[in-house]
Amino acid sequence: MPLHDPEMPFVVGVDRDAVVRRREVVRTVERRGAWITLAIGVVGIAAALYALLAFRGSGMWPFAILLIVAMIPLVLSTVMVYRLQAERQQWYDTNELQPVAMRMSLKGLELACDGAAYPVVLQWQTVRGFRQQKLLGQYVLDLDLVPGVSATTAGVRGLDQAPVRSVVKPNPLLRPTGLFLVKALDQPVHIIDEAMKHFSGGTAQVRR
Repeated sequence: MPLHDPEMPFVVGVDRDAVVRRREVVRTVERRGAWITLAIGVVGIAAALYALLAFRGSGMWPFAILLIVAMIPLVLSTVMVYRLQAERQQWYDTNELQPVAMRMSLKGLELACDGAAYPVVLQWQTVRGFRQQKLLGQYVLDLDLVPGVSATTAGVRGLDQAPVRSVVKPNPLLRPTGLFLVKALDQPVHIIDEAMKHFSGGTAQVRR
């Protein structure tokens, strides 16, 4: 076990410079994706309106209406991205970068999600661990919750914050970005995995 005292919390810190660079990458990718999505939505709506005008009386109007309805969420997702980024930037401007990414103890898991006003707290029975995957060209850790767990589940705090939802349960129209950048953490993944297994009694781990 990587802890000198297995009863003491296990703390994982962050590399400030790596986090700042990651913020800019996420901001750029989200905006690029939002504009592409917006373009698709606008083109779809324009095509539907053209069909309504060009084929009046042909019986195609129900399909054109359905196309417009289908494209509206794409347009709204762009608004969603910019609103989320504005909220994040406001938080960045008024708060120092948190030096700790996560804390593990026998009581549960505490996560400092970038842009969130307060930490996410999860009891071990609500979390399966982390998934390591490659997003935006870099390895990240994503939170892996027990199916059915939500912000209102007993033993859960902080999942209802918008910056947390955007990475833990992102809207299907938004590109996932991951919760923690692996290279920004001051502990290697295998040590995090060992600590998680220890404190959870073997029920949580890092899955690759």
